[in-house]
Amino acid sequence: MALTKSRILVHLKSGPLNEDRIQMHELSVTESMLGVVLRHAQANNATKVTRINMVMGEMSTVMEDSVRFYFEIIGKDTIAQDAELNFRHTKLITKCKECGKEFEVVEYDFTCPECKGTSTEIISGREFQVESIEIS
Repeated sequence: MALTKSRILVHLKSGPLNEDRIQMHELSVTESMLGVVLRHAQANNATKVTRINMVMGEMSTVMEDSVRFYFEIIGKDTIAQDAELNFRHTKLITKCKECGKEFEVVEYDFTCPECKGTSTEIISGREFQVESIEIS
């Protein structure tokens, strides 16, 4: 019986960074990520997860090295054991509330390059999510 690879898109997004929001520790985040991956893999009758593709924003509160460390520990003896973890990093992008221009924030300078306004809304760069998994 030949094994084929499939690509399944799954998402795990972190919400807005509010002062009253308690940030999850990397172990908890990794446990949640692994749970999502395993549920989707099992729902598709996978026998092995070979790759997990993650998206991590520049302002994500999660540390990539810690996720890798915890994944090795908690992924052991699961169908995701030894899966390759790939991280795609996204830039910090904001939108000026005064003129509507979207721009990349450089060195945490949120000043609009078009109108010099300082009232902005973050539209990208805080992500931490599973983009896709590859299974066999």
